[in-house]
Amino acid sequence: MDVPPDLPAKETTIKVQAAVTTAEGSGFHLRTLELDEPRSDEVRVAIKAAGICHTDLLFADMRKQDGAPAVFGHEGAGVVEAVGASVAGVRPGDRVLISFDSCGACTRCVRGEPYYCDRFAALNFAGHRSDGSTSLRLDRQAVGSHFFGQSSHASHANVRARTLVPLADDVPFEVAAPLACGVMTGAGAVLNVIHPDPLSRMAIIGLGGVGLSAVMAAALAGVSPIAIDPVAARRDLAVELGAGIALDPTSESFEEDLASAGGIDSAFDTSGRQEVVSTLFGALNPGAEMVLVAAPMPPVMSFDVRQIIGGRRVRGLTMGEAIPQQFVPSLIEQWRAGRFPVERLVTTFDLKDADAAVAAMRRHEVIKPILTHD
Repeated sequence: MDVPPDLPAKETTIKVQAAVTTAEGSGFHLRTLELDEPRSDEVRVAIKAAGICHTDLLFADMRKQDGAPAVFGHEGAGVVEAVGASVAGVRPGDRVLISFDSCGACTRCVRGEPYYCDRFAALNFAGHRSDGSTSLRLDRQAVGSHFFGQSSHASHANVRARTLVPLADDVPFEVAAPLACGVMTGAGAVLNVIHPDPLSRMAIIGLGGVGLSAVMAAALAGVSPIAIDPVAARRDLAVELGAGIALDPTSESFEEDLASAGGIDSAFDTSGRQEVVSTLFGALNPGAEMVLVAAPMPPVMSFDVRQIIGGRRVRGLTMGEAIPQQFVPSLIEQWRAGRFPVERLVTTFDLKDADAAVAAMRRHEVIKPILTHD
């Protein structure tokens, strides 16, 4: 996340609270920042809930050692406070979810694939708008913002209107927030990419927010997947959410237990762990597919070519290959019907307690921490 040089003070700003990181490993510190008025194509949202995702932590840990401040967060939900002059269809008071940004004009966007937008990296990871500006400042110093088009670990965020998903009054913000990325990615991997049928056998590696969302989505498709994770509490929850069996990849009997489960027709990895992925890939039936969403560091993974020659395939995906304005409402309908209990993944923390939320997440005490702000 690059940060532009210090900017002159703007004539119209508001004071906001944000969880700010200033350098690699510095953690998150509640600070009062200045937020510009929204531009003509932007909307200011009062953030009521925002998820913490591993991607937030990855980029926070990659901060340059230059002390440049930045605000992360890309699973925001809240209430519209102000609307830019060219924005249509959105009004102050609207309840909204904020998802990833896309240009809307490239070939992939026009084809209905905004998750593979030609400018995805520039719009979501650069830490500023397309013109290099930021909307946040600390003592006149530019603050890295617009992470995933939002930087929602804050009380307010300026976002482009095309990132918004309307929320009905009955959807709690803390339930909606993780749908913007983690839940959408896991559920989308199953429902938009893998398309399992009830007779197929599927395995899901890693039972964090993404993996457990995949378990719930598999249950919607009539599949009871094999759930794999070293944390016993997460394996137990996976079974409650629809997994047929749950296996510990650190167990000495893991490969034997996996073999006894029968051949696997598809696998979804959220862990990025070579040893587990290799074992699962070897257990795939000929012609089966391994879908990857997590990248190890360094981002390299190897596969036995002899197994690939047997018709086994490897592919990746971004954002569950979902269009948020279409896919999120479908998940909310399943949640209303009691078939997609996202709330079971959620633990709320106050915005000022972001470091405590991250610590609990890293200790595997919570699955999806949500920062809330009144």
